[in-house]
Amino acid sequence: MDDVNDLFSREYDEARARFLAAAGHLGAKVRHWPHPLTGPRGQSLATDSAWVGADDATRVLVVLSATHGVEGFAGSGPQIDLLRGPLPASMPRDTALLLVHAVNPHGFAWGRRVTEENVDLNRNWVDFSQRLPANPGYELLREHYNPTSLESAALARHEAAIEAYRVQHGVHAERVARSTGQYTDPRGIFHGGTAPAWARRTSEAILAQHLGRAKTVAVVDMHTGLGPYGYGEPICNHEPGGERAERARRWWGPSMTEPLRGTSSSQEKTGLSEFGYERALAHADIAFVALEFGTFGPPHGETALRDDAWLWQHGDPHARADPVTERIRRALQDYFYPPRDDWKEAVLWRSRQVFRQALEGLAGGAAH
Repeated sequence: MDDVNDLFSREYDEARARFLAAAGHLGAKVRHWPHPLTGPRGQSLATDSAWVGADDATRVLVVLSATHGVEGFAGSGPQIDLLRGPLPASMPRDTALLLVHAVNPHGFAWGRRVTEENVDLNRNWVDFSQRLPANPGYELLREHYNPTSLESAALARHEAAIEAYRVQHGVHAERVARSTGQYTDPRGIFHGGTAPAWARRTSEAILAQHLGRAKTVAVVDMHTGLGPYGYGEPICNHEPGGERAERARRWWGPSMTEPLRGTSSSQEKTGLSEFGYERALAHADIAFVALEFGTFGPPHGETALRDDAWLWQHGDPHARADPVTERIRRALQDYFYPPRDDWKEAVLWRSRQVFRQALEGLAGGAAH
């Protein structure tokens, strides 16, 4: 296997440069979607799309990175590997690749999971003209999920309240309260927003630009954080038993999991990108999976996300020399992007497999 450190990056700028170089070397049609804000060193930010294949291809594999910004470090590497590898040259003429690098570039550059609006983009794809989903469990636990102090006594009180909720309502109910999505607390965790975020609007523009002619579409959205260390779980949130879910199972096989059936490391969520793609690509046969790579388990992730939220609401996220700021930033990145070559190698191997399965599915085959 190639040196993983030639594919995976340490900074957003490095990842973007490698992606654009790989796309340019392959002769991909690249388009830049500039972000209105800047990165931590004042650098420009953008979502970049790369199209590989005939302009009129009707079968398309779409690979997304950095829907959750900081997870882009892991998602960018396999995208670059795909551009450098043998698969593009072996595609039939009617098949194309659309790689969207840094869907949420602000979160990627700043090392956050959320967007500049403090929006979890994977809760933002709701219809804001309709009544927004309610999350009564979150309302009960809001102050405990979003502490104003990281002092040990305060944290112990908050954790005791959360544990009491688990005992009374069950572990699953607490997970729903915490992370299924909430639309009432713009400063809180897992906020779905009050309107379409910049990253969602840009994604919609990219879909309109490239996929209006598509007839069959496979989407792989790269994520990290849930499941066993290094394992890549294809998570499908299409309606269980529906045509899209059955298509995804044919293409990716029995390792595909479904939160709505209770078979996944994830649980049901609102406002997923998957639902937005279903609406935008209603004219096409679509199969969408989130390829989720496990890291260090939910308790570590809950702490990292809690502390990051505190830093941006009550601390100083711009004080890069401050030890508290640096500890929180490093803990979040290390959770969603473990700094180990063995983990990166596992991500590459599984990504290559899942991309190959998707292309075989688009060609009319099934997982094997």
